[in-house]
Amino acid sequence: MPTDRNVFGTELEPCSTEPTTGYLRDGCCRRVDGDRGRHEVCAVVTVEFLRFSRARGNDLVTPRPEFEFPGLDPGDRWCLCLARWREAEEAGCAPPVVLEATHEAVLRDVDPDTLREHEYDGSFDIVSGEDETELDREESVE
Repeated sequence: MPTDRNVFGTELEPCSTEPTTGYLRDGCCRRVDGDRGRHEVCAVVTVEFLRFSRARGNDLVTPRPEFEFPGLDPGDRWCLCLARWREAEEAGCAPPVVLEATHEAVLRDVDPDTLREHEYDGSFDIVSGEDETELDREESVE
């Protein structure tokens, strides 16, 4: 089996096992045939992004055990759908990306300079300048 590669062309690193992410729930943002959402972008989710995604009809906060989905908190790493990340980037609220854990297939759709602009460096403010540190799980979709 060939080794999955990241955007640097080196071996794909795991995105997260706490919570366990990836289309295959193996911790990695792999390119998987049959994954129509292309969960290939390893991102560190922010309050701003979680609100954006919820407003677009994709609630990433509420746990869904039937899908092995724990619900996300700001600061969690998660394999995002490529289209949702691009939509958030165009709206100015894309979460930072862990490039070592983002699959190289993303480069077919996102310019490398754009990815570097959003590279997670370990010091990003997960709440994007907002005062709150948690997203209200009871907040309604607007």
